Amino acid sequence: MNILIIEDEIYLAQKIILRFQDNGHNVSHITNLSDISYDIYYDTILLSTNITGNYEKVIQKYSSSIIILLVTYISDATVTKPIQNGACDYMIKPFMIDELTRKIEHYEQFNILQKENKMINNYLNFMFHSTPNTSDIPDELPFLIETNNQKIADKIVFKVAKRLNIPIKLISVKELNKVDLNRSKNQLLYIHDFHTLKQNIKTLMIQKFDKLNIILSSTKSENVDFKKVTIMTNNKISTIDSILTVNDYIKQITLNFQTQYPDTELSRRLGISRKSLWEKRKKFGIEKKRCNTK
Repeated sequence: MNILIIEDEIYLAQKIILRFQDNGHNVSHITNLSDISYDIYYDTILLSTNITGNYEKVIQKYSSSIIILLVTYISDATVTKPIQNGACDYMIKPFMIDELTRKIEHYEQFNILQKENKMINNYLNFMFHSTPNTSDIPDELPFLIETNNQKIADKIVFKVAKRLNIPIKLISVKELNKVDLNRSKNQLLYIHDFHTLKQNIKTLMIQKFDKLNIILSSTKSENVDFKKVTIMTNNKISTIDSILTVNDYIKQITLNFQTQYPDTELSRRLGISRKSLWEKRKKFGIEKKRCNTK
C-alpha cells in the first residue's frame, strides 16, 4: 500500500512511518500541502488539519483513496467539512498507532468489498440485460416461479433480495434436509430445482414453506396450491432438464440469434451452409429478420 503522511509534527510522523514500513508499506512524508505531487497515486492519506492550506483540493484529487484526518480538536473546519467533502474518518491526537492501523485496515476491506459489489452488480446487469422483465412479482413470500428460462427466475430472486435487503442462500432440493428452515429468517432461500421432486414430496414441502422467506423455481407448470409467477418463453434452449433434437436446436438458435448475427456467421457457427440455413428457415416457417449488428 502506498501511504502519504501530511503532518508537521515530525515525531508523530516518524512513529507512523516506522510502523507502516515495518508492515511492508511504502510511506512518504511531507509537512506542507504545497509539496504534494498529484501525479502519484496514494492508497491512503493521513492528513493533519493543523497544517494550513486547501484540504478540499487534496480530498477531491484523492477521492478514491482512504483519507484519515489527524486532528487535535473537533470542529466544523477540522472534521465536519472535510468529511462532508469526502474524507473517510478522523483520529484525535494523541492516539495509539494500533488504533490507526485498525482503522485503515477497516476502510481497506470496505473498499475491497465495494469494488467486489460493483463488479458483481455489473456482471448481473450484463447477464440479466436481455432477460424479460416482469411486474407481477408478489409482495409477500413465499412464492413459486414457473419458467423455462432459468435467468428469469434468477432475476426475480435477485430483485426480491435487493428489495428486502437480505442475502440469498441458493439451495438444491437434495440439501433441504440439512437446512434448518426456522433459523433462516434473515435470508432469502432460493430453491432452484423444485421440478425435480416427486409430486407427493412437493405437496409435503409446500406445507413446510408457509410464512418462510422462500422462493421456489420450477421449469414446468406445477399442480400445487401455492402463490405463483408464471413466465414461459419460446426459448427452449433455457430449459435445463431437456435435450433438444438437432432440428430443434437449429430452429431455436436461428430464432434467438438471427438478429445478432448475419447469415454467413450464423450458418458458420451452426456448422451448416447458408443454403442449408435458408432451407431450414423454409422448413420451420421462420421469417427472416434483419440483423442488428453493424
